Amino acid sequence: MRHFTKVQDIGDLHEALAKAKFVKENPFADQHLGKNKTLLMIFFNSSLRTRLSTQKAALNLGMNVIVLDINSGAWKLEIERGVVMDGDKPEHILEAIPVIGSYCDVIGVRSFARFENKEDDYNEKILNQFIKYSGKPVFSMEAATRHPLQSFADLITIEEYKKSARPKVVLTWAPHPKALPQAVPNSFAEWMNATDYEFVITHPEGYELSSEFVGDAKVIYDQKEAFRGADFIYAKNWSAFSDPHYGEVLSKDMNWMVDEDKMALTNDAYFMHCLPVRRNMIVSDAVIESPKSIVIPEAANRVVSAQTVLKEILINL
Repeated sequence: MRHFTKVQDIGDLHEALAKAKFVKENPFADQHLGKNKTLLMIFFNSSLRTRLSTQKAALNLGMNVIVLDINSGAWKLEIERGVVMDGDKPEHILEAIPVIGSYCDVIGVRSFARFENKEDDYNEKILNQFIKYSGKPVFSMEAATRHPLQSFADLITIEEYKKSARPKVVLTWAPHPKALPQAVPNSFAEWMNATDYEFVITHPEGYELSSEFVGDAKVIYDQKEAFRGADFIYAKNWSAFSDPHYGEVLSKDMNWMVDEDKMALTNDAYFMHCLPVRRNMIVSDAVIESPKSIVIPEAANRVVSAQTVLKEILINL
């Protein structure tokens, strides 16, 4: 594996899960792979779990780590061609990327959807420029359309907690005060569709995801109906995908919050969320603090997913 941006890059899921299990049980077994190798993590957007877990994963593998935050302590980058650079962006990304590549062996990029141009977002304009011009292996630490490290950690977590071979997994929209990208739900759907789980997506009308990611999932517009018999509830907000409302908040309907009454409809389901989470908007205090909430083990598995991916990249350097 040279680049990691989507589920197809990880290869066979059963093999990937076996590799993740080994990493989790033997976190320092492969430090020779990263010796004298440098990971450069570049952040166009804020981060807590991704920053800490990926850095920890690299250190476990013996790598040196450089963290560059574009919004703090770095030049603002122009990403468009043909512009007269007379504004507040003194450096062009086409010079910055090869320079960054010269300082490291592997690059991690975090760059959210900007909601300025749907085509640019869904063509992964920023991430793909790093892949094209850096000359180094690149992996996504969340891009405009996917968050594969999170989804891999989600899959690892479900495999650890599932009580049946084919659990029912429900991705549910929940209200949020701001317009959020579709990256996490897109990616989660893509990874769930790659399994043999029973996978259901539920959301209000108008919040349909791209058919590319929905795939064969069953879409139900009645949240309570969707919850019935579920083994895992994955809550996440996202903004509208379809034109002409791309990137807009169409509803903040608090009736879609995950609470105890809705969880009671499930098959004693586990509650999941990528974090950070808006309490008493996405999910009630009672649900996220319950014994069935596995958001902390889920977050801890971010180290495992990142280390498994980095290990595969290092093996192929």
